[in-house]
Amino acid sequence: MANYLDYDIYDIELTSVHSNTDLRKLFIETTSKSIIVIEDIDCSLDLTGSRKKKEAAEEDDKKDKKDGGPFRPGEKKDTSSKVTLSGLLNFIDGLWSACGGERIIVFTTNHVEKLDPALIRRGRMDKHIEMSYCGFEAFKFLAKTYLDVDSHPLFDAVGELLRRCR
Repeated sequence: MANYLDYDIYDIELTSVHSNTDLRKLFIETTSKSIIVIEDIDCSLDLTGSRKKKEAAEEDDKKDKKDGGPFRPGEKKDTSSKVTLSGLLNFIDGLWSACGGERIIVFTTNHVEKLDPALIRRGRMDKHIEMSYCGFEAFKFLAKTYLDVDSHPLFDAVGELLRRCR
């Protein structure tokens, strides 16, 4: 897509983004003609639609703060990502996505059923594309496009291996 559109690519690892504010800063720093890729979104954050669990955890946090907090001397401080579902949704289609130019956001997942319905609803994610295993015709297209190779002695072996994988 990036080659075809002549767009820049940004690969964002959500687990390294510490807050919604940091996510917003990253977004603002991208160029107007860009593709923003967030791979394995189901593994990056807790965006699995378990809002009740989150509410219970927030209650526990409030109790811990009253009791002096869960942090005790000798324990490591929590440095995990604090990007929230709300922050991610704003990143995708809120006010921050309206400022700037042409951006395409690509999410990958192996478990779309685990994602919060608010993240994958129509109008937010415009296209859902299942990418299964590469077939031989796709392999030949990639070899031609990226390596300028029309044929090779190993093509038959590659074709046989790809047929067995199905």
